[in-house]
Amino acid sequence: MNHWMLYAAVAIVLWGVNGLFMKLGTNRVSARSMVIWVTVGFLVLLPLLWKESTLAGLSTSVISVGLIAGMVNGLGNWAVFACLERGAKASVAIPLTALYPLCTVILATIFLKERPSALQWLGIALAVAAGAMLSYEPPPVRAPEERVP
Repeated sequence: MNHWMLYAAVAIVLWGVNGLFMKLGTNRVSARSMVIWVTVGFLVLLPLLWKESTLAGLSTSVISVGLIAGMVNGLGNWAVFACLERGAKASVAIPLTALYPLCTVILATIFLKERPSALQWLGIALAVAAGAMLSYEPPPVRAPEERVP
């Protein structure tokens, strides 16, 4: 197994657990509050991550890209929290919003001139179909009206 696959597996498990905590949190506090507490959680991890990285020699453009990525990530987190806060089922909302790589594929195709293979396009189509099936909720079944004699 490639080393990166191990990290991918860890990310899948951690993000799965994160989805549960996102719903539990938004059952108790607002989406804005959750973004603040998630940010505090990142700050708690900062000393551990700082040991393995350096800011020396980074260009302004690299720092800008990192800051923009962080802001976009924070806004994305807020949108997921707001979705859950407004009553979305975690079992639907989290997997549905996890289709965000589709946006990345489109942007990479446009701006980075990357070209997905036919098999990758098939995977994209199946992901879109899965998202549609996952988010479908049939209309509520109405009880038959009682007839008055």
